[in-house]
Amino acid sequence: MSNEEVVIAVKDIIATIAPDEELSNLALDVRLRDQIELDSMDFLDIVMELRKRYGVQVPEVDYMQLATLKGCVDYLGPKLAGKQLVQTAAR
Repeated sequence: MSNEEVVIAVKDIIATIAPDEELSNLALDVRLRDQIELDSMDFLDIVMELRKRYGVQVPEVDYMQLATLKGCVDYLGPKLAGKQLVQTAAR
């Protein structure tokens, strides 16, 4: 999966969890929680959806690495290498 596809995958998961949020203008290097309304349960849902869709386990100690879209790309990119993008959220 390319870096762009990782961003699309994460945005798609967020769109599933928080369907009313506008995701098209998310900055790569700003904390997601500072840009959209995500609480700790939403974040856990994101982590669970990553495991469900892509088989990626994110240990709690690594959660902070997923705070920004850039952090998601850096952390998830190697774990998603060779996987196909799965999109389910209605756009």
